[in-house]
Formats: sequence, structure tokens, C-alpha cells
Amino acid sequence: MKTLTTLLTAGAMTLGLAGGALAQDDPIQVGFVYVGSIGDLGWTYEHDQGRLAVEEAFGDAVETTYVENVPEGADAERVLTQMALSGADLIFTTSFGYMDPTNAVAERFPNVMFEHATGYRRDHPNVSTYSARFYEGRAVMGHIAGHMTESNIVGYIASYPIPEVIRGINSAFIHARQVNPDVEFRVVWAFTWFDPAVEAEAAQALIDQGADVIMQHTDSTAPMTVMAEAGVLGFGQASDMFQFAPAPRISSIIDNWAPYYIARTQAVIDGTWESVDTWDGIAPGMVGIGEMTDAIPAEVRASAQALQASIASGEYHPFTGPLNRQDGSAWLAEGETSDDGTLLGMNFYVEGLTGEIPN
Repeated sequence: MKTLTTLLTAGAMTLGLAGGALAQDDPIQVGFVYVGSIGDLGWTYEHDQGRLAVEEAFGDAVETTYVENVPEGADAERVLTQMALSGADLIFTTSFGYMDPTNAVAERFPNVMFEHATGYRRDHPNVSTYSARFYEGRAVMGHIAGHMTESNIVGYIASYPIPEVIRGINSAFIHARQVNPDVEFRVVWAFTWFDPAVEAEAAQALIDQGADVIMQHTDSTAPMTVMAEAGVLGFGQASDMFQFAPAPRISSIIDNWAPYYIARTQAVIDGTWESVDTWDGIAPGMVGIGEMTDAIPAEVRASAQALQASIASGEYHPFTGPLNRQDGSAWLAEGETSDDGTLLGMNFYVEGLTGEIPN
């Protein structure tokens, strides 16, 4: 792997956009921009596992670089510009807040391919978007949480009030309620993807409110540490977080980016890369469910695995009616499933969730 500093001396890139395969003696340069640290054992860690899988798959035919802890904003645009100038052929930007910088830099470098994670805009023919249907995994985690809570209070550490996060809260709540009609969710908004101190405070706040099971949509393991001290159960987020098993971690939602990164790198090498939107879930393997520990009763493990299988087969959709919005207005009729457009723009809670979504 080349460092970014080394790459800055590499000179201009020569690959034409999807215009033909690279010469065999021309290693492809692939860059990754990370919002957190590769040691977070969560979101960024799992993206970096995908980068390492690219190196293993292609050997000397590919050189990768990464920059971690890049803020979402002007700093991201600067880093992306440096990568493009240094010879990158393909750049993966791995956080929602990189959407504007990705499209801005892509316009200036039309021969560099950009892949933006979790965004919805591809303003230029050299931009693709990709994300995972995390809500499928959160349905399974919610199912387990609804069974496992004794206080009937499940905590949820949320990052930012964007559709991806709101979808996850709704999905987890729907499936917790299906198995436990008395369950309540308490949501704490951390307004960060990765800040161990803030995440730990959020976990403690939820414990103080009576939560005995906590889910998170933030990236560090700090909440797990707090949960362990308090005897509260939780789930690995983005990666397996197996270091915290058998307690407090009882299962996990895993983001498996490696197959996608390998396929998109191969497309650049072959000259077949095209601008696309990708949104995959449990069935293709982009969303994984970590091992369910023995802390979960056998019958609950079996029902959770059955739910996972039914989602994977397409037999069941996590957003299937009857479902109402938080204000009681009708959303989905009996047996009706949500369209992707509504899910991608989701900005409301389902009925039964309390509190407001911050602006």
C-alpha cells in the first residue's frame, strides 16, 4: 500500500472513464476516505477490511491508499482533490456527509471514478452510489431485543437524523414490538458517527432511563464498555465486535463491503465500470448477522434466524403493513410493503415510537 504522501508524487492519472481496460503493467490506484479511525472496530474498520480484501484479491495489480478521520466538509474535498491529483483511478468515499465533496471533485476530474457510500446523488457520469439495507439487519436485532429486554425499555444510540438512521430505528422498533407489545424505545441522538466519549455518555443516559438492552448506530465500541460495566446487553455495530462477547454483545449487524469493492475495482480494470446505484442487503451478503451467543435462549435464536432467512429469501419485507406513522395516520395497509423511494427518504417515525426526530 502506498501512503497518500507517496501518492502525491505519482503524477497525473491516465485511465479514461470506462473507456478500456488498463494495461497489465499499470497498477490501478484505489483510494479510500474514512470518517473515523480504522481501529474503531466498527464502521471504518469494516470498510478497511474491504480495502485489504482488494489488495489480497489483486496483488501487485492494485495499489491502495487511505486517509482516516476526515471531517465531512471542506477537508473531505481537499483530501479527495489530493487523491485525484496524485493518480487515483478509483476513490471510495465512505460516509454520508461526503456526498457534496464527492460530486464537486468528480466534476473536476472526469477520468477518475468515484464511489460514494450511503448517499443518493450521482451528479456526474463518473460517480456511483452504494449502500446496504441495514434496516434488514436491524429487524433481526430488534426481534432479539424485544425478546431479551426485562425492563421493556430498549435504548438506541442514533448518530444523525438522516433516512438511513431513521429507517433503522423504525425497523428495530417494529420487530421488537411484534414479539413484545409492551416494549418501549428510548432514542438518544449523539450527532456524531464516531466520538467514544459522546457515545459512552449516550449509553449511560439510556441505562439511567431503564434500558437493559441497547442498540447503536454509531461507530465506536465505547457503548459496549459502558454496557459491560452495567450488565446491559447490546449488539455489535457495523462489525462483529466479537471482543465484547459473550457479554454484553449477544449478536451483531455486520457490513460486508469486500465483495463490492473487489467487483468495482475489477470493473475499472476491465474498462466496464458504469455509474450505478447499489443497495444490497442480507441476501447478497452485504448485510451480515453475527453469531448469536448462548445468552439468547435457543427458541429466540431459532426465531431470529427464521426471520433472517425469510428476509434473505424475499418472502418477508421488514416494512410490511399494517403500519401507521407516528401521528396515527395510515401508511401501509395490511400486506402492503414500502417502496424503496419512501424508505430512501424516510423522515418519520412509525406509530408507537415516542419523541421527535431532530431537525
